[in-house]
Amino acid sequence: MKNKINLEKLTNFLFEIGTMRKIARSHRQTLLTNDLSDNISSHSFRVTMIGLMLAQLENVDVKKVLIMCLTHDISEVRSGDQNWVHKKFVKVFEDEIINSQMEDLPDKAGVKKIIKEYQERKSLESKIAKDADLIDQILLLKEYEWQGNQEAQRWLKGKAIISLLSTASSKKLVSKIYQQNPSDWWSHGGWSNNRR
Repeated sequence: MKNKINLEKLTNFLFEIGTMRKIARSHRQTLLTNDLSDNISSHSFRVTMIGLMLAQLENVDVKKVLIMCLTHDISEVRSGDQNWVHKKFVKVFEDEIINSQMEDLPDKAGVKKIIKEYQERKSLESKIAKDADLIDQILLLKEYEWQGNQEAQRWLKGKAIISLLSTASSKKLVSKIYQQNPSDWWSHGGWSNNRR
């Protein structure tokens, strides 16, 4: 190892982020769904994949976007996920949580700097990472709508989330999401009927 690292604290951090898969996302309350498969970990994974694609399309610093996407909800391990209603009434001490989580970790200063950049939402990378976060929510709403969730359908028709998108690539992608169905990836995959 190049730097002296506190492996005990690093191990504790790795166990802590593992609990992300046990924290349900709170939109279940407002979307009137009981989808237990949607958690902070699964959300962060798809956000990261979306961020990767958008960063490549926009030709920006991919590594920075990936770090932003991976860490954008990391404080929710300790604060829980807050939906739009919660955010009006609950104060989350995100900076304090992140400072505590990053204590004694490798390159904590570099990671904290990228997290701060994401929070400020000024750089193109931070806007792309936020777009990825919003696009995951749009995909989820589309999946719920496909299952007959009227509340998700109402959110999609309102298109309030779309107005928050920053990049042309994000807007084009969301336009395509609205046109397609969640099962198109396998039902119209373009492969032949010759299965092995």
